[in-house]
Amino acid sequence: MLQFEQKAYDCYGDVVINKSLIHKAGFSSRAIPAYVGEWILYNFLEDGELTEESRNKISEFVNRYLPQKGQKEEVKNRLLNMENVKLLDDYSVSVNLKTGKRTLKIPFLDMNDAFISDDIVEKNNLLLTSGVWGVADLFYVPPASPNEKGQLWMRNFKPFQVGSIDIEYYKECRSNFTTEEWIDIIISSMGFNPTIYNEEQKNVLITRILPMVEPRINLIELAPKGTGKSFVYSNISRYARVIGGGKVSPAVMFHHNGNNTPGLVTRYDVVVLDEVQSIQGDSTGELVAGLKVYLESGRFSRGNTEASAEAGFVMLGNITLDENHQPVYKDEGLFREIPNFLQETAFIDRLHGIIAGWLMPRISKDTPSKYLGFKGDFFSEVLHNLRNEPQYTDYVNLNMRLQNCNDLRDRKAIVRLATAYLKVLFPDLQVTNADFIKYCVKPAVELRQRVRDELHKMDREYAKVNIEVVEE
Repeated sequence: MLQFEQKAYDCYGDVVINKSLIHKAGFSSRAIPAYVGEWILYNFLEDGELTEESRNKISEFVNRYLPQKGQKEEVKNRLLNMENVKLLDDYSVSVNLKTGKRTLKIPFLDMNDAFISDDIVEKNNLLLTSGVWGVADLFYVPPASPNEKGQLWMRNFKPFQVGSIDIEYYKECRSNFTTEEWIDIIISSMGFNPTIYNEEQKNVLITRILPMVEPRINLIELAPKGTGKSFVYSNISRYARVIGGGKVSPAVMFHHNGNNTPGLVTRYDVVVLDEVQSIQGDSTGELVAGLKVYLESGRFSRGNTEASAEAGFVMLGNITLDENHQPVYKDEGLFREIPNFLQETAFIDRLHGIIAGWLMPRISKDTPSKYLGFKGDFFSEVLHNLRNEPQYTDYVNLNMRLQNCNDLRDRKAIVRLATAYLKVLFPDLQVTNADFIKYCVKPAVELRQRVRDELHKMDREYAKVNIEVVEE
């Protein structure tokens, strides 16, 4: 057991888990996030070990409650035959104010118009936000007459979610770790093997979770395929939503006027556009126009609806590298391989940072963590809870000194990014000025500096600026 593992086990006990066990438990054929797999795993381990008996229990649970996607019609037929079906899925509820009804979404069955009782919704309020993984007891009510439709109902629901967390205890225990050890436990908690990355690559991994811990951080990561850009967003938090390549509509992103339902930015902590090079804009330009307003102010409007939200925004794009493992268009402009509708300088300027994903190696058999890390559900709740704590921003504003940073967007971006690094790496705020500059301020400046450099390449009206950190 490595030093950071022993400390994690001694300090945090039940909320840490051996990350390698998830790959040995037989979940590979099921499309579930790692944090759900870990929840199942933890409930069947024997003294922290994956024994043959616990493996059999897990297999029995998965086969009973998590059928293969090809068994969808079989499950529907069981419901039609009036059987009660217990199904593990990512359930969510939509509210239609025009009809005055709540509708239940069941992804496995490709249904978004099932029925749910008011009582279950009141007891599981998260169904109304980012959705909740859990086991539901489903039953079918056949039509009473030829003019009626059959109804699928949720009778009972057992959510998979961590109980209340002691965030203060989490912060206090940070003092038992060196900074290097703490970085390793964070990276292992994300599902990556901390022993195969250098310091620069570890910073890239940490940067990926910044939008989860600080409201309205906007980032883009540019990297070749196969570097694990989207893994962390899909697997460690139910508060993150990944949208694959294709057409993204303003209705999905902000608000659907037709059925008066809120969009993704109001329901998640971070919205991620994956494979951004294949995303198509809408013909009216409404998406980019709406994003520019939202990325700047956190507000949006559609039809008669005006609202605000706190979701961060992340774009993931594939780029080509040269023989030196550097972007082919590094001198001409990194955004050359990004769709034209996303290349507007006014849009790019609203991004807080560019993650240098080209520094990362390809995913390999050594990439997954085989060490202890925080359980996914616990870790996601920690990040979510830290979003609303103002003392970190106060610390940054009091202790950060910059030169050549007169632009308000530059300043706001760096403050927000440095605050997020501080939350992740020094949650107890016990940090020396040297470490604050090294681990929080300089990485934040570097992220924003890349944005400034690209803006200068795209439009010479953006002056060449070199933001500097004042070290006292």
